[in-house]
Amino acid sequence: MSEITQDTGNWGATRKFRLVIRERGESREMGGDDMSLAVGIVDNIMMQALDNGASDIHLQPERDQLRIRFRIDGVLQRNGQLPPEQAANVIARLKLAAMMRIDEQREPQDGRLDMEYNGRRLGARASCVPTLNGEKFVMRLLDPKAMQVNLDVLGMPQRIKGVWEKAIQVPYGMVLVTGPTGSGKTSTLYSSLNQLDSETRNIVTVEDPIEYEFEQDIAQVQVTPKMPFPRVIRSFLRQDPDVIMIGEIRDDESLAIAIQAALTGHLVLATLHTNNAIEAVGRMVDMGAEEYLISSVITAIMAQRLVRKLDPANCEPGRYERDTLEDLGITAADMQGARMLQPKADQANGGFKGRVGIFELIAGDRAFKETIAKRAGYEELMETINAQGYQPMIVDGKEKVLQGITTPEEVLRAVYTQTID
Repeated sequence: MSEITQDTGNWGATRKFRLVIRERGESREMGGDDMSLAVGIVDNIMMQALDNGASDIHLQPERDQLRIRFRIDGVLQRNGQLPPEQAANVIARLKLAAMMRIDEQREPQDGRLDMEYNGRRLGARASCVPTLNGEKFVMRLLDPKAMQVNLDVLGMPQRIKGVWEKAIQVPYGMVLVTGPTGSGKTSTLYSSLNQLDSETRNIVTVEDPIEYEFEQDIAQVQVTPKMPFPRVIRSFLRQDPDVIMIGEIRDDESLAIAIQAALTGHLVLATLHTNNAIEAVGRMVDMGAEEYLISSVITAIMAQRLVRKLDPANCEPGRYERDTLEDLGITAADMQGARMLQPKADQANGGFKGRVGIFELIAGDRAFKETIAKRAGYEELMETINAQGYQPMIVDGKEKVLQGITTPEEVLRAVYTQTID
């Protein structure tokens, strides 16, 4: 029997795991025979993932088995398999829990699971897609407590954190977080909202999907085909908002409305998909925004990535190849007082535990705004932000390597697009 199904004695009962169904605003425990094989397997998959700190669960059908993998600290790891005769019932139970149609096996479906584990309320965003060998089911685990953090926990260097805290406290303007999928943008925005006074400010969010629920005073709206980003943002503007968080600016119309909101006395926090902070300006221009409008609203632009953190208990003093250190910009002078670490051999999870952000920030000061407004090119924009003390995120990564927080390979992998030059 696979790794997942070895603990067949209690099916997780002693650890108090249960799936929860929400209907018409009420919650109830999902039914099922406690001794059935599918119930036990699902419970154990979920508990193992939660115990190991996984962010995602992948159930991938292959010709003769269902492969189970967990994403831990950004890396997919194998965690067992199931025979086809068990896989079908497991997928069916998960689809029911996510409010999907179990008789639909030809179209993709999305849903959400709610659960309780050891007294904690948790959730999961679910996606089911038909493939050659069956239905592939992927869950993104959502822990509300993970978002109840302050900015210090994210790993921002003090020089960036100070500017960012001022930016999110301004009464109006646009504050952007950029980076690819999985770079921690949502965590930064949620942590930023936690810094704001939601009792005296009307804070609203429009997201696709809503990953975490705020406990009080913040209204969150899930985007749907009938309620796309532009329509929801327009509706919010008629509800006396002080702060609007936009999960992602994806289209020209959403950007235009967000800029108008920032111009008319609202603070707009949003994410944008670009490789670095300076590219956000060009991206907005490509989406149809006028340079003079961008310069009027930009308060700050931050770009970030996530890198795995070393577990000091499973590390030793680091010895890295000279070429690797040079790629990161580490010189002999930097080595004075450094405490670089590397994982010991044969450590669980490669000697890593958790992840931390690496950041870069552009402040929307007068010089930067004027440079944008006159439609300056990339080189002139870079000269302007360099004059304000801008440092690319690889510099933050380098500092975290020298402090023994992560490894050179982790930083180079995360920001490789910035090291090609």
